[in-house]
Amino acid sequence: MGIFSKFKSAILSSLSFNKIDEELFEELEESLILSDVGMAVATEAVEELRKRVRKEKIETEEALKAALRDILEGYLNVGDPAIDVSTKPSVVLFIGVNGVGKTTSIGKIAHRMKSEGKKVILCAGDTFRAAAADQLEIWSQRAGVDTVRQNEGTDPGAVLFDALAAAKARSCDVVLCDTAGRLHNKQNLMNELAKMRKIIDREVPDSVCETLLVLDATTGQNGLIQAKEFKNAAALTGLILNKLDGTAKGGIIISISQGPRNTIVSTTEGLKADQKGLLVADELGNTSRPGIFASGDVVNGARTAVEAVAFSKKVAEAMDEYIQALPKE
Repeated sequence: MGIFSKFKSAILSSLSFNKIDEELFEELEESLILSDVGMAVATEAVEELRKRVRKEKIETEEALKAALRDILEGYLNVGDPAIDVSTKPSVVLFIGVNGVGKTTSIGKIAHRMKSEGKKVILCAGDTFRAAAADQLEIWSQRAGVDTVRQNEGTDPGAVLFDALAAAKARSCDVVLCDTAGRLHNKQNLMNELAKMRKIIDREVPDSVCETLLVLDATTGQNGLIQAKEFKNAAALTGLILNKLDGTAKGGIIISISQGPRNTIVSTTEGLKADQKGLLVADELGNTSRPGIFASGDVVNGARTAVEAVAFSKKVAEAMDEYIQALPKE
């Protein structure tokens, strides 16, 4: 089942299609948020759906599903989904936190590239996790490709250096490099990724280097933080979303594809922002401009849907109190 089939199943199954009305749109927006699409994107998508319903006079369930699918697909049209292997060798780094499926993804992609006639070599850059290189070797044997590895505890940069040298000597088309799982807030490990990228730039300066962030589909809005931090350290070029078979969610990939929705910060006079570009607001959503309230990702950054809704409820109550206190005309 594809990602959009899962979205449709999770989002639309609980909705009543007696008629297409405002209540249905509100239910749909809530379902999108709970599927980790993100509040800003969910609101925008539902508003676009409202317009299409009016313009195209949509009245049936199937037509509504088709319109929603088209809108969500549009958010993902942000570039070529294919891995660029136009140079020889091309290099693909697989990065991410622990347990998201980096090594398994490498095995699958190696098998596919081998079946397409590519000469592939695997780099066992995860020298931290016990038996990580052994696991990668099993995948390489299944795919029928070579692996470059060293002892546990070896500098990953040294393993990558050897893999690049082997790729050049053996005229390989692609180097798929595994890396140790790391948390995005561990700066020393993030610096290690930057070092590996420098080795690639030095040893194969004319080669294409893809850096793919592997995410767990159940991660939720925390995936936005991961994407931002990993991009700063390793110049991300793409995403792999794993474990969709274990969840009805996966909307985080849409949130990441859209980036932060904080243009209001730079286009509205008098609004203060912090170093991360987020709006400065107090616990009730009051911004630096009286009468202007803020909530959601633009204030707190990426958070879970539960946290976002809880904070937004407080802000809504504060807004109501502010309006009620305004002088009556």
